[in-house]
Amino acid sequence: MDYISISNLSKTFEGSDHSIPALKDINLSLPRGEFVCLLGPSGCGKSTLLNSIAGFILPSSGEIIVNGRPVREPGPDRGIVFQEYAIFPWMTVARNIAFGLEIKGASAIEIREKVDALLDTLGLREFRDRFPKDLSGGMRQRVAIARLLAIDSPIMLMDEPFGALDALTRRTLQDELLRIWRESGKTILFVTHSIEESLYLASRIVVMTYRPGTIKRNQIVTMQYPRDPTGVEFNEFKRKLGHLVMEEQERHTRDEMKSA
Repeated sequence: MDYISISNLSKTFEGSDHSIPALKDINLSLPRGEFVCLLGPSGCGKSTLLNSIAGFILPSSGEIIVNGRPVREPGPDRGIVFQEYAIFPWMTVARNIAFGLEIKGASAIEIREKVDALLDTLGLREFRDRFPKDLSGGMRQRVAIARLLAIDSPIMLMDEPFGALDALTRRTLQDELLRIWRESGKTILFVTHSIEESLYLASRIVVMTYRPGTIKRNQIVTMQYPRDPTGVEFNEFKRKLGHLVMEEQERHTRDEMKSA
């Protein structure tokens, strides 16, 4: 049985005077432990699909099954990290990481051991008593990832988590995420509009069409880890995926010109 199974999924957002078709007939299966990137231009429904799997958005039709159970609402088996550093500004780094464990009713000893381990894992120990306002964007995103790891969700849903970071910080966190994935065996679904980022991270890339979002290409990435963005094989993949994404971007541009 696939760990995540999406069948005939469609989503239309209803407005007061018009409807916006966001997703149409999505069929996708993810085995346990896979790292999948959703790739496509803005407006192709990547975040809508991710939020549907998270249980924040209910589909108009179709079904999402996670570990044999239909998704009807958010659940602890599906943790999510957003681009906008979704951590509590009034809590220290350590308290942010501990929050989910406290909600679950973990003991004080378990919380302390888990928080200490994650502070070490993500290079945050010296920042444990700092508040988010004192941290860089990269450090805030490390805290968000640590908080997700603390509750030990088997599925990590990530919505362009590194999109606002500088190139060096982004690569550092990409490498950290790959290490965590290999060591934990978690299932990761990662939204990005960066072709290079998807190729650096994913074992499979799902290219989506411009609205309404459908699956244009379900691409297994056969390159070994660690991957070299300057290598011949990497850039051949990049050229092929770039062609697919640009087709959708050009379609988006034509539609905008028609409606202008």
